[in-house]
Parts: sequence; structure tokens; C-alpha cells
Amino acid sequence: MTPWTRLLVRVACAALAAAVAMTAQAQTKDQVVIGMQLEPPVLDPTVNPAAAIGEITQLNIYEGLTRIDERGAVLPGLAERWTVSTDGRTYEFALRAGVVFSDGTALDAGDVKSTFARNAAADSTNSRKSYFTQMERIETPDPLTVAITLKEPSGLFLFNMAEKESVILAPETAATDRTKPVGTGPYMLDRWVPGDQVVLVKNPRYRDAASVRIGRVVFRFINDAAAQVAALRAGDVDAFPNLGAVENAAQFAKDPRFKVMVGTTEGETILSMNNKRGPFANVLVRRALSLAVNRDEVNQGAMFGYGIPIGSHFAPHNPAYVDLTGLYAYDPERAKALLREAGYPNGFEATLTLPPTTYARLSGQIIAAELAKVGVRIKIEEVEWARWLDAVYTQKNYDLSIVSHVEPMDIGIYADPNYYFQYDSPEFRDILARANRATDPATQNRLWGDAQRKLAEDAVNVFLFELPKVGIARAGLEGLWTNQPMFINDMAAVRWAQ
Repeated sequence: MTPWTRLLVRVACAALAAAVAMTAQAQTKDQVVIGMQLEPPVLDPTVNPAAAIGEITQLNIYEGLTRIDERGAVLPGLAERWTVSTDGRTYEFALRAGVVFSDGTALDAGDVKSTFARNAAADSTNSRKSYFTQMERIETPDPLTVAITLKEPSGLFLFNMAEKESVILAPETAATDRTKPVGTGPYMLDRWVPGDQVVLVKNPRYRDAASVRIGRVVFRFINDAAAQVAALRAGDVDAFPNLGAVENAAQFAKDPRFKVMVGTTEGETILSMNNKRGPFANVLVRRALSLAVNRDEVNQGAMFGYGIPIGSHFAPHNPAYVDLTGLYAYDPERAKALLREAGYPNGFEATLTLPPTTYARLSGQIIAAELAKVGVRIKIEEVEWARWLDAVYTQKNYDLSIVSHVEPMDIGIYADPNYYFQYDSPEFRDILARANRATDPATQNRLWGDAQRKLAEDAVNVFLFELPKVGIARAGLEGLWTNQPMFINDMAAVRWAQ
């Protein structure tokens, strides 16, 4: 063997050893590397609506009074039990004894009261602020009891308390939780490397620390769909609970090193329209766009058929769902007629602002081509997530956009005329108020059906599809949710098979 040959062999062996070491690192029994497409802007879900915050922190760092499981059932959280008054307005929660935050301070009823008061404050940026402004009073008769009286009954109150916006923070650390989160959950922050990863480690003060199998969780941010696939195959990442490149799921299914998990989410994917801007203030224009978009074509092109077409803002797996996809079945000729009736015989120009998610970018290209067929000339503007949150969500400076609204049972966002759609309908608000006051499921479901029909009738947005959950995990990794009624990665339930 020549010296040159020996050198090549050494280099090859070193490369192989490095690859093996990298794969072994990702599969260490005490560690799991989770891939995510988007990086959260902060780590406090009570001040920012980004779903990526909850994917990392909810049930891991932070907990609420209640929690949900993979089926969406409400379970005890920081409250081990509760009672409800006969009029449906007062909920008395009994907190678990001996719960401490990761900094060693004890949880008590005062922490719950201060969290909810902060969420309801005038300067609150909590995206579910209405959950807390509906509280008439919060009483703390003793350190482990919280009594909350609502202004009116709410059939979804216990479910709402399980959402990421309702997690409990300590008042002493609330100001710094954006970057240095302190919670009561099974994990705590080790470090955040912006643009790369967030690392959590097991919280030794967690009340049931012995049940937590994974000691270190790394959330890696990989926006590019091809890079996600490469990271999985190289062993750099153990799982992508929500794979951006869903077209690769079939290939992973053939590889015994992986398993494919296809489930449902609460993500209503919409072509959002600024209802107070230019042509989109005209319901005839909005109906025309709804007719001009072929949902099936968008679903196949953007989600490779995994999505479920929708006709209003409601999840198809919910018992109250009404299938309204036929109301605006694809009909470009009728769309042109409505545009002429609205005063736009030659169409118009509009900007479509797209966040960095794969589904939005792919859907945007398809929809732009479809709208061009009816005379609506689209300029596509691709922006990063922070820019989208500022310009579209906060400033409402946009014409059209595409995003999945992944919060559960969030049809209530249409009752806020200041929400970024800028939809203002007293009739819709009345329907929703009656649904929220209803305490029996049959009445509630009927009213939610009426609310869905009203949104479809007013063509508030072009309702596209329910975002599927297509996840890929390394064989032997157990406990990840197949379905996501909320965007949660409950890492305390995850383990490597023995």
C-alpha cells in the first residue's frame, strides 16, 4: 500500500467515524434532536402568537391549569381538579401541592392571578387576550385555590386554559421570559443559539422528574425542505414532527430506518384578504377570488394531496364541522362575471405576501397563476417570518397572504374587527356570542355551524385546506404525537425503545 493510498484510507476512515459519531449523537438514548421549520421569535407564548413558541415550550417548559392530550381531551394540568358552579360562570381550581418553578420558587394561586391579570391588561400583547378580559374576578382564598368567575358562561373555558397563551408564569421572571423562560414543566432552557437551535435539559425540580426519559432535547431550525430531508437521512435529526417536504414521505415510508406519522392538525390554511383594503372591501370581489381558486389543485400542488379542502374556518374532524366547499366550487367564468359586476371588468393588481413556510410558497405560485386567469394580476412578495408578523399580522399592511391558523377552535378571531383580516360583522359576533354562552354541545354545534356559514357567505377569506401533520421519526423513537390538536411536542412522553 502506497503512502498516498494509506492517506486516502485514513481520510475515508476518519470521515466514516465522524458520520457514525454524528448519527450516534443524534440517537443518544438520553437525547433527542427535533427538527422544526420555523424559529420562534421569543420563548414566551403569552406575548407572541407564533406557533413555534408552543412547539418548544408548551408542556415542556410551561404548563397551564389544564392540558390536552393527543385526542384533544382536556386533562388536569397545574390544577389537579376543579368544580363548576351551576350557572356555568365560576370555576374553582385546586392547584397541585409542591409544584415549583425551575428557579426553585413555589407555585401558588397568586402566580395564576398575576399571570391572568397581566394577560388582560391594556398593554397586553397576548393573542388570546379575550380569554382573560372575560374574567369578572379572580379570587385566591388560599395558596392552592383559584376561583375564576366569568362575565358569562363559556363552553370552551377549560379547553382555552390548556392553550399556550394560558400558561402560568411567575411574576418575578415574567419580564425576562421572552429569552430566559422559567416554568414548572419537565424541562428548562439550557441555551438558545439564534438561527440554529434551542436546547432544553431535564428540570431536576420537576415534580415527576423520574418519569422523564429524555434528558436533553435539541430543537434545530431547518427552513429549507431539501435540507430537512438531508438532515434526517444523515442522522443529524431524529424527527421532524411536521416535515416541510411532504412529497418525500412516501420515500421515507419505504426506508426501515424511519416511520411516517400522518395525522390531523387544527391548521386552517387560508388565502387571507384585507377586508378593508381596495377591491377586497367588496364582497363580490372576495367571492370572485373564492371561485377562481381550485382548492384541489392547491392541495395537490402544495401538500401532495395530504390536506383536506375546507370551505370555512373550521377543522373537518370537529363534530360541529359543516362542509361548505361546494359553495365556491371552482368556476373561473363565474368569477369573471362577479368581477365585472363589482366594477373590475379588466381585473386589478394585488400583492401576495408570503411567509417562509413551504406550503405558503408553493400555494402562492399556484394561486397566482389561477387568479391571473380571471384578470387578477398578482405580485408575489416573499418575506421572513418576523417581517410577516410585523407587516401583515400587526400593521395590516397587505393585500393578500397565505398562512395556516393552527390555534384550536379559533373561529373567534373573526369576531375581532381589528384582527388582520379586518372583518367587521355584528351578525357574526352575535352568532359567536350565543355559541360561547351555550353549555350543551348540541346547541353549541348548531351555532358554530351558523358561524361557519356566515364566514363562507361573506367570503371573508379564500378557505383552502386543513393543514395535515406529516411527521417523520427515526425507528425506535416512541411517544411523539401523530395528531396535533395543538402544536405541541410533549417531550416528557418521548423515549427511545429499549
